[in-house]
Amino acid sequence: MKYFKTLNIKHIILLSLWIALAITDGIAQEYIVSNIHVLDMEKKEFIQNQNIHVRNGKIIELIPSGETYPKDQNIQIIDGKGAYAYPGLAEMHSHIPITETEDFSYVQDVMWLYLANGILNVRGMIGHASHLELKKKIASGEIIGPRIFAAGPSLNGNTVESPEMGEKMVRDQQKAGFDHLKLHPGLDMPRYVAIASAAKDVNIKFGGHVSLDVGLQNSLNYGYRSVEHMDGYIEALIEDKSKLDPQIAGPFSMLLVKEADLSKLPELLQLTLDRKAWIAPTLTLFERFFGYIPADEFRLEPEMKYMPGVQVQQWVNQKKLLENQGVLKEENVKPYLEFRKHLLKTLYEGGVPIILSSDSPQVFNVPGFSIHNEIKSMHEAGIPPFEILKSGSSNVAKYFEMDGEFGIIKKGAAADFVLISGNPLTDLNQLKNIQGVMVRGKWIGKEKLDEELKRIEIKNLRK
Repeated sequence: MKYFKTLNIKHIILLSLWIALAITDGIAQEYIVSNIHVLDMEKKEFIQNQNIHVRNGKIIELIPSGETYPKDQNIQIIDGKGAYAYPGLAEMHSHIPITETEDFSYVQDVMWLYLANGILNVRGMIGHASHLELKKKIASGEIIGPRIFAAGPSLNGNTVESPEMGEKMVRDQQKAGFDHLKLHPGLDMPRYVAIASAAKDVNIKFGGHVSLDVGLQNSLNYGYRSVEHMDGYIEALIEDKSKLDPQIAGPFSMLLVKEADLSKLPELLQLTLDRKAWIAPTLTLFERFFGYIPADEFRLEPEMKYMPGVQVQQWVNQKKLLENQGVLKEENVKPYLEFRKHLLKTLYEGGVPIILSSDSPQVFNVPGFSIHNEIKSMHEAGIPPFEILKSGSSNVAKYFEMDGEFGIIKKGAAADFVLISGNPLTDLNQLKNIQGVMVRGKWIGKEKLDEELKRIEIKNLRK
């Protein structure tokens, strides 16, 4: 009582506001999202006129319109107004920014760019200790962002000096709490086998680029979980391995595409299936970074306003370096881009599972926005709309052996879904018309998403 006697009227008002905000936040943990159409991942179609009951981060049930649903003053009703609900998508090849300090402001901006584009799951593929801290902050609610799956620091020919060192790095990364291992080029067989064996021993998934001295077949045979960028396939189709010198073959051996022996592709497809590997295509990375459209055209795209000017200029410089070397001439690049789309369609039709990936932030791939570019490219390659959505939702849960926990709108699953204006199965562009996102049971409406986009745009105004 003595304490309360010392409170003046200002303190009392502030305390009352704090209590009101706390109560409101508690109320916001339970929702009825009404008057919507819900994508059923098993039936591969939208179920019309549904309501989703969400409580404490989980989907409690789906209730057909017309049936009685819980009505309580503590339940927030969100009128979907005929919107289409689908499971939040993923960026399965992200270069999450790092921080060496306690300043996560730029990282937070990137997280908002993902959310504003319906990306609710992100697999980081350039690892850093700050990503583990980011993961904790998002899980606790301190930072609003997608679910994070963090790969550890790169294992490559420079960082792994010996097989023993490779084994130690694997064990250290698994112990630190990383979810995945990322391999880059430059490894020989002894170091690669040591990494693969240790990863199997501690039960951590690994994948990435394919080292030339290892090759696609060995990468798959020793347990690659995901082949990033569909790397290694063209090299495996080249008979004369002496030509694979990057100085001759160009980035990702693109200059050798006409020498690829496609008669060998069915064998590689079967090996990929047998070893239960996944493909992360990143078509848009190659179209934008290694494509023949000039850097000066990409730098003017609307989404570049959400990136720091220094970052965009770095991207321009990286691409122009290749342009000035004459590598990115249309006659060099176009056959390679066509080959990649043919490869993706062949792998898809053969049953190889795909995880939605664009590689962002990366050269002219703005986080979140780049996934929509990837979706467009996948569709142009011949992947049906539902399968594209599946590659970014239920496939992601399956990849991490978390079937049913997320990536699906179903009783008991995490409340992670997106509301859009129209049906994406008939028009994939509707995926850009986001009305709001439910992120592990927290509703973020269009107004808030637009507000954050505007804030990031103003922050990055070129001066």
